[in-house]
Amino acid sequence: MRLQNTLTGEVEDLVPVVPGTVGIYVCGVTPYDSAHVGHAMSLIVYDVLVRYLRWRGMQVTFVSNYTDVDDKLIDRGAQMGIDPLELANRNIAQWEAEQERLGLLKPDVRPRVSTEIDNIIAMTAEIVANGFGYVTPSGDVYFRVRAKDDYGKLSHRNIEDLRTGTRFEPGDEKEFPLDFALWKSAKPGEPAWESPWGKGRPGWHIECSAMSRRYLGTRFDIHGGGLDLIFPHHENEIAQAEAAANDEHVFARLWMHNGMVQRDGEKMSKSIGNVVSVEEALSRWSPDAIRLYVLSSHYRSQTNLTDEAMAAAGAGVERLARAATREVPDDARSGRAEPPEGARDSDFIEALDDDLDTSHALAVLFRLATEINRAIDAKRNADDVRAMQATLGELAGVLGLSLEQGGDDGERADAAEIEALLVERTEARAARDFKRADEIRAELDARGIVIEDTPQGARWSVKR
Repeated sequence: MRLQNTLTGEVEDLVPVVPGTVGIYVCGVTPYDSAHVGHAMSLIVYDVLVRYLRWRGMQVTFVSNYTDVDDKLIDRGAQMGIDPLELANRNIAQWEAEQERLGLLKPDVRPRVSTEIDNIIAMTAEIVANGFGYVTPSGDVYFRVRAKDDYGKLSHRNIEDLRTGTRFEPGDEKEFPLDFALWKSAKPGEPAWESPWGKGRPGWHIECSAMSRRYLGTRFDIHGGGLDLIFPHHENEIAQAEAAANDEHVFARLWMHNGMVQRDGEKMSKSIGNVVSVEEALSRWSPDAIRLYVLSSHYRSQTNLTDEAMAAAGAGVERLARAATREVPDDARSGRAEPPEGARDSDFIEALDDDLDTSHALAVLFRLATEINRAIDAKRNADDVRAMQATLGELAGVLGLSLEQGGDDGERADAAEIEALLVERTEARAARDFKRADEIRAELDARGIVIEDTPQGARWSVKR
């Protein structure tokens, strides 16, 4: 398998540190609010990576954290009059229930900052002892960025460029504007723990360096997260891990970063009011439709969430589900029903081995679905057709698709929308507004919906 490595900018062979095993760390959410579709899309990408590697026979240890001690949580808790750890627990419980509905694999380890304090303090002490950190008179501990000659290597920036525009307040106890907090001294109303530097709490970045080292070792295979985490979070993680070990050959060997999601062509933002929560997404669309939408694009590309795209994803899921579960007549002929070239396991493997190319892996599934439908229509050998259906189900499972037909609120909403469009089309034709009628047909065709005009009225079905 070959994956794009953000650190080197190259597509590289995945060569596990320990043969036959893969250690993966993915940054989780800061649970100060409900999770949104961007969080879901990121985890779907790494969920497929884990599923695929295990399907190929690798032993995978998957670690993903929760940042339950953070400035945003503290501020939100104060606004709501709730203890920040209690707020975190509420949102984590909701997000884990939503992850289950989305069919996401549970990580092997789900550490939280609040339960890793001793581990974090130990790594911070190592950084200070090695000369890469310093303690201020007020009890804060900062990372000394200029002590790392290669700081900026992940984001491919240099310190002077990064320094430009950085605020440096008078009286700030930092030695240098880019130095970042490893430990923050206690403030009234904030959670705090005892440390060698007095009571306080961890800074943002140190947690992931400490947690990944504890559960995956000083050198592991893959670190993942969104593009927005490259700087400063992941950049600082590397600096901390290498400083603690006093060795630049530690920490993650390969860095994966998934693209961001837009809503109707705009960045999702609370100020705009276009953030789509996972809860809202699951009320409108099926888990399979959400997953198929995500996997239809390359994981490194930016995606645009639109109602039209989700309707097309729902139609695509229905097409696969029908082929996988379609009844095979018992009186089928004895002729062979072999899948065509391009619809075999090898093509699926080739796609995912090529930088987790899920869009081409999905194309293999759709070709196989087409061949299954043709074989059933031609009454080909029943055993062969069922074997093809089993293959389709297996490969879909590697992508995390359940291929369950119907019964979902989101799918019922899609069906109701289609029916409403057909009524509008009928009314437009009656009013001789053929332009609008043709527009509706074209829209439905683009979404994978076939319209058949019959004496009893218009009927629709999903393209096979």
